[in-house]
Amino acid sequence: MRVVDFHCDALSKMWQNPQASFVDAPDMDVTLKRMEEGSLDLQVFAVFLSEQYGKPSMERILAQIEVFRDRIHRAGHLEWLQWKEQVYNIRQGGKQWGLLSLEGADGLEGQLFYVDVLYKLGVRFLGVTWNYANWAADGAMEKRNGGLTRRGRELVKRCNEIGMLLDVSHLSRASFWELTELTQAPIIASHSNADSVCPHPRNLADDQIRAVIALNGLVGVTFVPWFIKNGTGLVKMEDVLPHIEKICELGGEAHLMFGSDFDGIDEWVRGLEHPGAYPNLAELLLKHYSASQVEGWMSGNALRFLEANLPAMNSEKS
Repeated sequence: MRVVDFHCDALSKMWQNPQASFVDAPDMDVTLKRMEEGSLDLQVFAVFLSEQYGKPSMERILAQIEVFRDRIHRAGHLEWLQWKEQVYNIRQGGKQWGLLSLEGADGLEGQLFYVDVLYKLGVRFLGVTWNYANWAADGAMEKRNGGLTRRGRELVKRCNEIGMLLDVSHLSRASFWELTELTQAPIIASHSNADSVCPHPRNLADDQIRAVIALNGLVGVTFVPWFIKNGTGLVKMEDVLPHIEKICELGGEAHLMFGSDFDGIDEWVRGLEHPGAYPNLAELLLKHYSASQVEGWMSGNALRFLEANLPAMNSEKS
C-alpha cells in the first residue's frame, strides 16, 4: 500500500551534519532506503530552525532549502512536488517525491515579501509558529494563549493571496481560531493528534478537528509517543488507533492522513521507528478497517487534497 507522510525534520538533521547522506545515513529516520522499504511515495520535508543554533533567519531557511535542492533533489534521490499536475505522476508510481514546508515563520523576520520568495522557491506549506510566540502569533506551548498579531493576520492574508497553504499544528488555541476565521483556503494540521484521547497542548480539541474538516482540510495523525498516550511506558502501534477512531467519529474519515514527525523525535512508537515500518501500520489497520479506508489514510486523502489545492503549473499569483 502506497504512503504519503506529511511531516519530518530530516532537513534540519542534514543541515546540522553536512556529511549525512540521504541514501542511508545511520542516524537519520527518513532515508531513501527506508522510503523505498515503506512504499513511501511522498515525504513532506519541514524547514525547521532550532533556536539552539541561534536566532532564526531567512538565511537559515534558505540553507535548508538548499539541502533539499542539492543533496536530495539534484542528487537524483527524489522528485520535487510543487504543482497539482505532478500528483498524477505520483499516482503512476515508480519514483519517490518530496515537498517543502516551513515550520514556524520566525525566520521570515516579519517580512511578508519573504513568503513570496519561499513560494517561488517551491515551498508550499507554512506553519505560522513552532511551540512558542513569534512576530506573527502565539504557539501551542505559550501559556498566555495569545492570538495572531496584526502582522500575523497580514501573513494569513498574503498566504491566501499567493497560494501558500497554512499548517495549524503548532498554533495556540486562540491563534487557531483567529486563523480559521480569516483564511479563505483549506488548512492542514500536519502532525497533531486528538486531545480528547491524549490531552496535550499540541493535540487538537474535538471542535478544532471539526473546524479543520469544515474547511475541507486534513489532520495528520502523528507518531510522537507523548502525543499518543499519556504516562510512562511503552507506546505501541495499537495506541494510535483511538486517535484514528476519534477523528473518524468527528466526521474526518476523508480528512485523515499521517504526519510522522520522524527525525524530530528521539523516542519512537514500537514498530513505527522509521518510514520503512509503514507496512506494519497498514497491516494493523487492515485488521480493523476496510482496504478503501486504509488506502485513503495512507495516501489517497493527502493526494486528493494536493491535487485540489496545489497551484497549477505555470500559474502566477500576484
